[in-house]
This record gives sequence, C-alpha cells and structure tokens, in this order.
Amino acid sequence: MQVSIACTEQNLRSRSSEDRLCGPRPGPGGGNGGLVDGGHGNPPGGGGSGPKARAAVVPRPPAPAGALRESTGRGTGMKYRNLGKSGLRVSCLGLGTWVTFGSQISDETAEDVLTVAYEHGVNLFDTAEVYAAGKAERTLGNILKSKGWRAETERGLSRKHIIEGLRGSLERLQLGYVDIVFANRSDPNSPMEEIVRAMTYVINQGLALYWGTSRWGAAEIMEAYSMARQFNLIPPVCEQAEHHLFQREKVEMQLPELYHKIGVGSVTWSPLACGLITSKYDGRVSDTCRVTIKGYQWHKDKVQSEDGKKQQAKVMDLLPIAHQLGCTVAQLAIAWCLRSEGVSSVLLGVSSAEQLVEHLGALQVLSQLTPQTVIEIDGLLGNKPHPKK
Repeated sequence: MQVSIACTEQNLRSRSSEDRLCGPRPGPGGGNGGLVDGGHGNPPGGGGSGPKARAAVVPRPPAPAGALRESTGRGTGMKYRNLGKSGLRVSCLGLGTWVTFGSQISDETAEDVLTVAYEHGVNLFDTAEVYAAGKAERTLGNILKSKGWRAETERGLSRKHIIEGLRGSLERLQLGYVDIVFANRSDPNSPMEEIVRAMTYVINQGLALYWGTSRWGAAEIMEAYSMARQFNLIPPVCEQAEHHLFQREKVEMQLPELYHKIGVGSVTWSPLACGLITSKYDGRVSDTCRVTIKGYQWHKDKVQSEDGKKQQAKVMDLLPIAHQLGCTVAQLAIAWCLRSEGVSSVLLGVSSAEQLVEHLGALQVLSQLTPQTVIEIDGLLGNKPHPKK
C-alpha cells in the first residue's frame, strides 16, 4: 500500500485572527465553505446512558474545461490545486519519502525536512509500506504525532474537510454527535456529488442526524437535492440565511418555493442586522459597541454609510408601532422575522442574559402582528420584495 497525507493545517496557522473571525464577506452563496453544527441529544433508541452518539438564482459557475483551479497560500506563496476533479486541495509541490526517510537520512534530519516543507506550505506527504521495510512510515508518523499537526483543512466542502472538520467539532464539543451539521457557504472547488456523499456518510456514521446548507443559493440547494435523489443519498433539510427588515429577498421570495417543492426549511440569523435595528447606534458609535471589535470594521463602515443612516431612520419610524404593541423595536423585528413562511427558527445573538430575556419576549408580540400591522411596517420600510416578471 502507498499512501499520501494531505496535512493542511498551515492554511489555518497562516491566517490572521481577523481573517479567522470574519474572513471574506461575499454575499449569500459565495465564498468558501465550512461546517457549522447545531444541537445535540441522545442517540435514537439509545437511552440516556453511555456516550452520546449523538439564495436572483445563479447556478454554480462551471470549472474551465481542462483547467485545475489554483489558489495561493497566505504567507507561504505555495500554490494549491484540486486533486483531479475532487474537492481535495493539495500543494502543487509535495514531499516523498522513498529512499530518504528511515534509510538515507536520520530521523532528526527527516524532522527538519518535514518542518521546512510544512512551514513553506507543503501539505502533501507520500510514503508506502515498502519504503525502508516500513520504517519510512514509522518515521513520518512519529514526526506528525510529535508536531501535533492535524490533518484537517480549515474551510471548503471537500469530503476530507466535511468528515475531519465534523470530527474535530465533536471532539471540542465533547459530544458523540450533533443533530444537524450545516455546509457553511457553497464551495465551487468541490463537486456537488462529493459534498452530498460526504454529508450522507457522516449521517450514516452517526456523527450527525441531518444536514443543511448555510448561505447557499436556491439553485445550489436544488442541485444538492437532485443529486441526493439521483444517487439515493440524503438531501439537505434546511437553509440558514440572513434575514431582517433590510434583508428580505431570499427568505421571502426564494426559500418559500423550496419549502413547498422539496421541504427545505429555513433557519435565519441576524434578525437585528448586527444590532442596527435596536437603534443603539443612532448615528453614533460608542466604545463598547460591537462595531469597535477588531475584525468588525466592515460593520462600522456599514453603520456609518448613507444606507446605514437611512436604515437607522427607518428603525426610528418603527418606534410608534412598537409602542402601540407594548414592545421594543428589537422584539418587533424578531417577531416580524418569525412570521415568515417556512422559517423554522430565528437565531438570536446576545451579550447578556437580560438582553436574551428581552428578545425572547418577541414570542408574545408575534400573535399581535396582524396583517394590517405587517402592511403598515412594509409601508414604512418601502422594500417589500415582489416576484420577478
């Protein structure tokens, strides 16, 4: 047997903390993928003892004919390419161990060589059982273990990252399984069949019970569903999408159709537009606001932009309606999100227990959102999406 190890943690190490926190911020459905877990519980039928196993539509751009997608590593300059038509990304220069490891060079020299390769972005290491009668494998294994390098990619939706990323999450969560794992952002570098097969695998292995998508386009979700049906695999059950008073098109126009056609529900996030809808900024940015946190300059720019100021003005226009209903603007905005068709859950982000209690009060406001009230809100916002002709 000859094996190759794609040990790609250097992608994680070379990125700055700001990159890890925010990363690129393309619109819904763009950028690279990753994993998000949600929920946990006891395994079906397993009782409570023992370990717990617990978005307009734009198709994915096709890869150029005969071309290998290539990217350059941050800080190393190493170039990475897809391995054939799979989603696995490997360095264009790898390191073999034939003749050298366990034979021609000492273990200390082998460690120096491997370290230099790793620090220069090499992520592909090749060995075989016949190299130095197995000693090459032992030498390589000992070095990898002592270095603590994880064979885990940081992002993307290759089979490798889906499986290893989820296992890493479970280890950190100290859980046997999660109820649902989300493919966060679509990944044009990974074939859809590979993604769906990998998600089916982790479910069949008991690492997750369901899978969903996050910030995917409607066409991509339909592609995944069709792929699952074609090959008797497991389709996604929901899409996680941004939705608030100023971000409406996808959740209100595109996802309901998917809900009725293939049963894909919605879990929405940022109901208060990162705090903008609470009107706490009101044209000012205090030192304690989220926008002052490192990595959130994009949000500060948005709040202070012309569009941001217009949105803050509209939030103030909603105050009379909130007062009439006996609630805060935040509660009104969250209840407004909950009334959307096909929305299963709205994710809340809070910085204190008191804030959470306030936001949970949106449940009492939901029953007061009459059709007339919703029409009044739409009139003030002036941004209700309409079907395209």
